[in-house]
Amino acid sequence: MRRWLLPEHIEDILPAEARTLEGLRRRLADLVERHGYEFVQPPLLEYTESLLSGTGRDLDLATFRVADRLSGRQLGLRADHTPQVARIDAHLLNRSGVTRLAYCGSVLHTLPAGMTTTREPIQLGAELYGHAGLEADLEVMRLMARVLAAAGHARVHADIGHPRIYRALVGDAPLEREDAEELFNAVQRKDAPAVASFASRLGEGRAKAVAALTRLNGGAGVLAEARRVLPAGPVVEAAIAELERIGRELAEPGLEVSFDLAELGGFDYESGVVFAAFAPGSPDALARGGRYDEVGRSFGRARPATGFTTDLRRLAALAPPTPRAAAILAPAGGDATLEAAVAALRAAGEIVVADLPGHEAHRAELGCDRILEKKDGRWSVVPLKGK
Repeated sequence: MRRWLLPEHIEDILPAEARTLEGLRRRLADLVERHGYEFVQPPLLEYTESLLSGTGRDLDLATFRVADRLSGRQLGLRADHTPQVARIDAHLLNRSGVTRLAYCGSVLHTLPAGMTTTREPIQLGAELYGHAGLEADLEVMRLMARVLAAAGHARVHADIGHPRIYRALVGDAPLEREDAEELFNAVQRKDAPAVASFASRLGEGRAKAVAALTRLNGGAGVLAEARRVLPAGPVVEAAIAELERIGRELAEPGLEVSFDLAELGGFDYESGVVFAAFAPGSPDALARGGRYDEVGRSFGRARPATGFTTDLRRLAALAPPTPRAAAILAPAGGDATLEAAVAALRAAGEIVVADLPGHEAHRAELGCDRILEKKDGRWSVVPLKGK
């Protein structure tokens, strides 16, 4: 076995990609912080009963598990930050008002989302707790659009859905959990024939209404059509009214909005408005989010919550490469005036690399275009010969 091989869909991040990714992380983190979101850093692993509390089956299947040799209990490697951030809000911060939290870090998935995707995305996201109104959802969606714009995606298309419509239509249908998941996934795939096959269990009228969700996607006219073809009811009416308000108020430069009533988020996870953002050149969503008021309930303190997440590695792969900054070569230390000159250059933002003895033949690998030389008793930066 070649010891340098990595597991499938797990990769090293080499300098060129890391440079682009780190620059992107700093820029986007600063943007999120300027909107009032405080960064937290939850641990990579937790007890599974905490890590998966209140989450859907999709997250359960995506989570690696290991045994804790200290306690003998089962640990999980996080596949998503949201349950951890909800735990922090509920039990560590314990604030009464609105709390805005953000995060940036790796997650691990048991399986890749696609043939060319990594099992170790780097999630950057923001979560808003404590406000149940649409103002919170609108704030989060605007922030998502601004994050993607700062990553170089000036034109973004957001598909917005509302799982409460689906849940109101399915209601108390006598479905086993496996069948309920199959129906849920059929709607997400927009597979109307598969939905129609549930007619004997849902009833003809209900199956027809659920199947209608698979074709209710497009502009604001879709919502008027939904009112016409879906059974009337307070939950459906309220959800459509929320989507209409979003359509009126979500005005953000470069953001185009459409509605997709088959966009349901995760099974048994999201509880309100959900959304996915797409950009030209990327067939997959660049960011996803939604409302998940029920996650905090499992920690004993239910709090309204909404947020979004994006994968920094995917954003970096679509961004133009960040060129390597030219550096200054300096003799190895030993001279107090030299050390002072190097410190001053670094304080001014320059990259200064020590020229360790015996490596003169490989100077080109260091990326230096200037050198620090002593002339007339003073250290000066001059062009590096051969550059």
